[in-house]
Amino acid sequence: MPGYELVGKEERDAVLEIFDKGGVLYRYGLNDKRQGIFRVDEFEKRIAAKVGAKHALMVCNGTAALKLCLFAAGVKPGDEVITQSFTFIATVEAILELGAVPVIAEIDRSLNMDPKDLEKRITKKTRAIVPVHMGGVSAKMEEIKAVAAAHGLAIVEDSAQALGGTYKGRWLGTLGKAGIYSLDIGKIITTGEGGVVVTDDPETYLRAREYSDHGHEQNPKFPRGEDTRGSWGFNYKATELQGAVALAQLPKLDFILRKQKENKARLRKGISDLPGLEFRELPDPEGDAGDTLIFFLESPARASAFAKKLAGRGFGTKNLPDAVDWHYAGTWTHIFHAYPKFKGKDLEKVWSRSTGWLRRAIALPILVDMSEERMARLIEAVRATAKEV
Repeated sequence: MPGYELVGKEERDAVLEIFDKGGVLYRYGLNDKRQGIFRVDEFEKRIAAKVGAKHALMVCNGTAALKLCLFAAGVKPGDEVITQSFTFIATVEAILELGAVPVIAEIDRSLNMDPKDLEKRITKKTRAIVPVHMGGVSAKMEEIKAVAAAHGLAIVEDSAQALGGTYKGRWLGTLGKAGIYSLDIGKIITTGEGGVVVTDDPETYLRAREYSDHGHEQNPKFPRGEDTRGSWGFNYKATELQGAVALAQLPKLDFILRKQKENKARLRKGISDLPGLEFRELPDPEGDAGDTLIFFLESPARASAFAKKLAGRGFGTKNLPDAVDWHYAGTWTHIFHAYPKFKGKDLEKVWSRSTGWLRRAIALPILVDMSEERMARLIEAVRATAKEV
């Protein structure tokens, strides 16, 4: 979330430099005007090195990045792709964009994919698994990878909210066949909109790159206008404006992660003794990116009252419960009621265990630019609210 907090002189100067050095906004070609500067290319190299991936592809947004990963993994119309009930709606939209069928697994106390429920939902039509690392917290990747390996399935990690998070020492997004990061306005670093595909597999990278650029193979033997192609694609390219801002934001990542973790630890310590609070499970506490602090209350009614009273004290929540409708499959009747097996059903009962966790959850956003005084006021607001409800 905090990338936007730190947008300033570095980002401004990076954008202005584009116009001082040729004014080229397109990521490819125009070599006679751009003075040898390719900002998107440079960002791709730097972020790949940062996360330890062999290949990175920057595109227009994270949703497009996820679609490209699934396409490159061989997902076709009619295939089933398993993801989890708690995620931003874009995860399911990327599956739908390919004509595939989204299959929703329950979450557990980590608020990420329940590996046991995942295995129950695999069929002969299953092509890929998309675990989502919500709020910078890793899914149970060891168990998920074991399930995937047993059934010969590709893993595509939706790490849209988890750039900088790790699992057992490896960066989230680099544990499966491919992974993605989002760079939109609410993410850990931001370009306003933007997305990144990362993978170690050269074939996956090339298929994603070609599809993102109308099928261009970027054959070095030909100029762009005469480029070769083996298949059609679409247009998901990033611009040099996005690349410039990304290059200015990336050096701030380590600072953001350090401050998030420090502030989350301080907040948790300040409220950990309150009765009736159950904190979210962290599969790898050391790898938590620190994006949110989530805890559960005894009932949905208490959680709802808690959020309203906390807002009255000037402190909002993040996705739970304020924007749960955009982050929970149990509310997406406009998608799942189109399938006969779900038509007319109460989807919150379909994924009842997920409902049980999400409707009792409070998510507090963790910011970088948080003064001692504001942190103290937040802790006091949470403590006072807990006494009232």
